[in-house]
Amino acid sequence: MKTAATEKPDVQPLADDNTVILDTPIRRGTTSIDSITLRKPNSGELRGVSLAELLQMDVNALIKVLPRISSPTLTTIEVTSMDPADLVALSTKITGFLLQKSTKTDASLAA
Repeated sequence: MKTAATEKPDVQPLADDNTVILDTPIRRGTTSIDSITLRKPNSGELRGVSLAELLQMDVNALIKVLPRISSPTLTTIEVTSMDPADLVALSTKITGFLLQKSTKTDASLAA
């Protein structure tokens, strides 16, 4: 009796929900940054930035906040030269940080 060889599928670990894979990697010297992980900012890290502007994905507000909450830590110059599609992806994560859990749940139920 022959037994079929069972192949295990390649399982990729799930990316952190707060990690954005960049379409256009950022060059930093000889290294390439392919993904950025954001952490939820505390109120102090939002100082000097209008929450309304962040929710509207205002580029100037994002340029101030992204270096404060990104890993690896981005510089202002790196944020200003970033691919716009990548900036939108990161800003979407940031706007999600500003919503209460109940608001996120209500929005997902409405969809």
